Amino acid sequence: MDYVSALVPPVVMAAFFIGLIVTIVKSQGGDRKAKEDAAVDAAIARAEAARQSGVKQGPAGA
Repeated sequence: MDYVSALVPPVVMAAFFIGLIVTIVKSQGGDRKAKEDAAVDAAIARAEAARQSGVKQGPAGA
């Protein structure tokens, strides 16, 4: 019976890991995808605008 007690923890961890992956995959896309894409696009646009309007700086340490 030692082999059973040795195999139980890896099997349980594998089952939880598979459940986590399935949950992540199922939560991608759907109704929330457009909202998430819009938030990412807005963040990229803000970063790009800040980079373009920022003062040009020399190399670090100069």
